[in-house]
Amino acid sequence: MFQLFTDTDTDITPEVADEYGYKLISMPYALSLEETVYPYEDFDTFDYHVFYDILRKGTIPTTTALTPQKYIEYFEPTLKEGKDILYVHFSRAMSATFGFMDKAWEELSKKYPERKLYTVDTKGITIVSYNIVRAVGDLVKQGKTPEEIVEWSKTEVDKHAVYFFADDLKFFGKSGRVSGLTAIMGGLLGIRPIIHMNSEGKMVSVSKARGRSNATEKLLEYVRDLNENIKDHRVIIGHSDAIEIAKDIESRLKAEYGDDLNTEIVVVNPTAGSHCGPNTVGISFYAKHR
Repeated sequence: MFQLFTDTDTDITPEVADEYGYKLISMPYALSLEETVYPYEDFDTFDYHVFYDILRKGTIPTTTALTPQKYIEYFEPTLKEGKDILYVHFSRAMSATFGFMDKAWEELSKKYPERKLYTVDTKGITIVSYNIVRAVGDLVKQGKTPEEIVEWSKTEVDKHAVYFFADDLKFFGKSGRVSGLTAIMGGLLGIRPIIHMNSEGKMVSVSKARGRSNATEKLLEYVRDLNENIKDHRVIIGHSDAIEIAKDIESRLKAEYGDDLNTEIVVVNPTAGSHCGPNTVGISFYAKHR
């Protein structure tokens, strides 16, 4: 017996989590010093247009790691039920939160020595993690064990690629994800770095394009160059309140690969969106490599 867990940084909504039986770990963000918000605990539905409009007006949110106690609160009820845990999470390389998770599990394993924690590091965040979380959910529906899924992840996580660009680099700049100079120059010149998640689970700028149209074409070029059996897997298009761009990308992908291409448009969650800002768009797809 085991329980699936994932976190809100994977873009999973409660509805999709329920489809597979995932329990959600909420990754917090704050729009002010006075209030920390826990997605899908402090609200039921993410009103992404309102959230990203707040960012457009100048607010730069902050994010924080979970404490060991919060992890204990999430995990212990499942352990009390006599179940192991399979946690499919966003990139360990991106956050100190997993060091706190390790501390929590060190404490819990003393109390529940017979229980196991299995983890799948998606080496990503938002839509590439979403893609993998869904793939793992499908495996569970097929009756795969946690051990089989962890073994699957050793090769298959790196077969899920993601490429994206941000419209305004000041959010990455403020959060330290992109240097301040790069953020300023990008804003002045309209240059958009094309960013991907590498096999270490880190964001890396791999190319650049001037203007939104050229940046979109760059994303499609990466899909053309790297995709493998694209029609046998999901193609996830993510956006942070840029639905028209996302729909255009979906239309162009289907024109190229067929109307039966298995696409899904997903909204970037607010915690990750606090770093990328509004009008970020990306594609996650099954690839030869990341």
